[in-house]
Amino acid sequence: MASFASEVKNELARLMYEESCDRTAELAALLRMGGTVTFGLNKNLGLNFTTENAAVARKVLTLLKDFGDIRTEIMVSRAKRLRKHNSYMVRVVPAKSVNKLLSDLGIIQDGSLNVGKDMAILKKNCCKAAYLRGAFLGGGSVNRPEASYHLELFTGSYSFAELLYDLLRHMDFPVGLTDRKENYVIYIKEGEAVVDFLAMIEAESAVERFEVARNLKEVRSQVNRLVNCETANLQKTVDAAGRQLAAIRKLKDSGRLETLSETLKETCEARIANPDFSLTELAEVLCVSKSGLNHRFRKLSRLAAIDE
Repeated sequence: MASFASEVKNELARLMYEESCDRTAELAALLRMGGTVTFGLNKNLGLNFTTENAAVARKVLTLLKDFGDIRTEIMVSRAKRLRKHNSYMVRVVPAKSVNKLLSDLGIIQDGSLNVGKDMAILKKNCCKAAYLRGAFLGGGSVNRPEASYHLELFTGSYSFAELLYDLLRHMDFPVGLTDRKENYVIYIKEGEAVVDFLAMIEAESAVERFEVARNLKEVRSQVNRLVNCETANLQKTVDAAGRQLAAIRKLKDSGRLETLSETLKETCEARIANPDFSLTELAEVLCVSKSGLNHRFRKLSRLAAIDE
């Protein structure tokens, strides 16, 4: 069964955009997450992009087609162990056209490798969203909505992690940055922020599932509050009835029960006959108000206290 994060990536991988700047930003982030630059003859550069998600590999191939005569190959490494995913590698054969591609993406600048400084392609809001979409596709994960809220972007480059962290903070996301096993994790833990991030990168089905799960959680929380309140009220009723019956027994043991007024004797008999009734239910049996019945029990308690 595919994980929820894989389902989100499969949804995002199907999205296509009219604006070339969005496609550029998304591909740049994807390659920074899962790509490595290779070297060929005549100082020509190539690329290898690796992912465990077939839909993401197809998306990279589709985006690469926008950049002219790029020769690509795809290789699949079969998982040797159970529960291990296949690995998909998109290979871009070294060529002069790849040098231009890397320059257009901002990965190469002035003949040198540009490490995690892509602000030139992040001037528009749509490009920022596309860039973060590519980052999620290349190295993102999110817990299923029914579990605890947690979304993260995972990268081996500190410079790239810092760029993503600064970008998300600039967009007012409550984001954190930590290291894990020589890699870096940018994470969001607040439920509202996780949904906002998924909405921003246009994972509409995922957002809908989150909203359904959050509504269910709220309903369960309300039910639990009602049950807890009902339980507390029931306990109060049981405790009150127990005190009232104890007072009646004291009066009976001392012989004073028969000396009470007819109203109080009627109240005692009603309580003995209905030990599990609430004060409201017992008041209905006796055809008196709740406050009036409460007054009678207070009087019985005072009389019983005299016999202690």
